[in-house]
Amino acid sequence: MAGHSHWAGIKHKKGRADKERSKIFSKLSREITVSAKLGDKDPDMNPRLRTAIQAAKQANMPKDNISRAINKSETSDDKNYENLRYEGFGPFNVAFIIETLTDNKNRSASSIRTVLQKNGGRLGETGSTTHLFYNCGVLHIDNSKCSEEEIFELASNAGAKDCFNLNKYHEVICEKEDFYKVKSQFENKLDSFQYSGIEWRSLSYLDLNKEQSEKVLQILEALEELDDVQNIYTNANLKNIKL
Repeated sequence: MAGHSHWAGIKHKKGRADKERSKIFSKLSREITVSAKLGDKDPDMNPRLRTAIQAAKQANMPKDNISRAINKSETSDDKNYENLRYEGFGPFNVAFIIETLTDNKNRSASSIRTVLQKNGGRLGETGSTTHLFYNCGVLHIDNSKCSEEEIFELASNAGAKDCFNLNKYHEVICEKEDFYKVKSQFENKLDSFQYSGIEWRSLSYLDLNKEQSEKVLQILEALEELDDVQNIYTNANLKNIKL
């Protein structure tokens, strides 16, 4: 539920406590409910719902929780959730893009502003940080699922933009607008992904020392604690953080 690569890895390594699992499940459930409410209840007919369910399975959410979240879409008429994006800055000129799924934008803005201000940052205007990032679709496929040649052929035929062979998985990048089309092409050949989603990726990353990285990590974790926050992206290079 967080931003690209290293921050996501840090969060998943650290986030195994019951309290953390409960919060992650709650956010995933909200996305499933909203996706089902806005479209078809059948994930085969609703790409957003299908992606949400896959994310829930990747987080080891029980099937009963997933079913309840889908069923809740038929009764949750009292709240209207919106996908809202907030942009802000932290110390060391670090930029953030914060995606929320909220029924109260004033609450979301206030809580995000408080976290940033407490940590030497500030909430920015719309467009203040997005020019530092690009929006794209991302697929991660386990290396054991396909050879490098097979992945490159699939990616090329599906209309993907880039394909990389990383340490334990293949990474496929596509235009945001092509994400569900490209993902569907891969689903015809593969039974599962390590990860799939639409992300904001930094055009260039800021190199921080260990102390600065730890400070940014504190901000990321504080933002992650907020119920309305679904995803966080940053241009900070957090490679100094040991997993």
